[in-house]
Amino acid sequence: MTASSVWQQILDYSHRADPYPLYTELRKTPVQQVEDGSYVVSTYQEIVALLHDPRLSSDLRNLPEIGADGSAPGEGLPELPSNFIRTDPPEHDRIRRLLTRSFGPPHRPRRIDGMLPDMLEIVTSLIDAVAGKTRVDIVDDFAYPFPVTVICRLLGVPRDDEPRFQALSSAVIEAIDPTTGSIAERNRRQVKANADLGQYFADLLDARAGRPIGDDLLSGLLRDDGAEGPMTREEVLTNAALLLVAGHETTVNLITNGMLTLLRHPVVLDRLRRGDEPDLAARVVEELLRYEPPVHFLSESRNTLDDIDIAGTTIPRGSRVTLVLAAGSRDPALVPDPDRFDPDRAHNEHLGFGGGIHYCFGAPLARPETQIALTELAYRLRNPRLVADPPPYRANPNLRGPRHLLVDIDGVNPLDHDRTIASPTVEGD
Repeated sequence: MTASSVWQQILDYSHRADPYPLYTELRKTPVQQVEDGSYVVSTYQEIVALLHDPRLSSDLRNLPEIGADGSAPGEGLPELPSNFIRTDPPEHDRIRRLLTRSFGPPHRPRRIDGMLPDMLEIVTSLIDAVAGKTRVDIVDDFAYPFPVTVICRLLGVPRDDEPRFQALSSAVIEAIDPTTGSIAERNRRQVKANADLGQYFADLLDARAGRPIGDDLLSGLLRDDGAEGPMTREEVLTNAALLLVAGHETTVNLITNGMLTLLRHPVVLDRLRRGDEPDLAARVVEELLRYEPPVHFLSESRNTLDDIDIAGTTIPRGSRVTLVLAAGSRDPALVPDPDRFDPDRAHNEHLGFGGGIHYCFGAPLARPETQIALTELAYRLRNPRLVADPPPYRANPNLRGPRHLLVDIDGVNPLDHDRTIASPTVEGD
């Protein structure tokens, strides 16, 4: 089987439910050129090396098919700079520092900690809402509305605007689907979708003009009084758009993949339900990030600024590179028996949040969200069982997760106010 044929099968929807056997095949050649001329990297050591290699750029403008001008967003839309994950140092580092100052640890260590009671309250209300039902959709009833509500509160976005920004968010996700069109076409769609979402934030800021500045993240970005801040209005718009999309789309998949995995591993689900292992939820989430991550590969923007020799292959300057994180996290050179779900692993390294300078910005939020979500679902849903296995999956092979996860239940356990809930692990603790 050729490298291109394996990669094409991975992208094909018919393998969305279980791409892992194909990842095993892909790892036999750690670095390989595929049909469209790009290079695919699938083993842990090589992925980590490239994540830390400054010769691997995240700026698409370095590619000849994109060019320095990028793509025009279209009439009536704001001309926005690239968000920080599509830039290189020093620009990337400056924007990330400004975002971090308002987001959480280490500059605002209590921002995420302070949201934990809100997270539990949101989860409780969503589970209460399915009481009386015998069938629930973990995605629509829970895994989607929970992180959307959290990111809205964090950013200072009205929750009532969800129908509007969800349509815009979906356009962003569709634009980065590697199975649709050329890299230049996808980039044009992504720039347009990001500009549309940026316009939403521009309207939001205009509506808030003259009002007292709040304590939300959006307000923090606008008023930052540090040596490098505040951001320009355009920088706030493009990066707020990124945070809104990334702040819920990937967490939806992580929670849904997590519940699916727990239902397939009832012994672990029962342990989580009993609640007598205080650190179990944290270990379950870390193993999920390795075993069933929400993001399967980093593609699109990665390109080489110089020839890079790695694993016996030279990736020429100007090449597009895809890092298959999900394959790297199941590399047997990294962990023994990698295709087994085991939250009791003594050492659990993974690429679930990427690595290097682009390590997932939202990781300190996604971890406690998922720990709280899975713990409460395990405890309160009575006798949950899958309706269909595998469930239907989303189209995008990169942001991989079930589109729906139907579960039959015998009821919902009442909230036990005396039950001790383990404190979620927040990065930086």
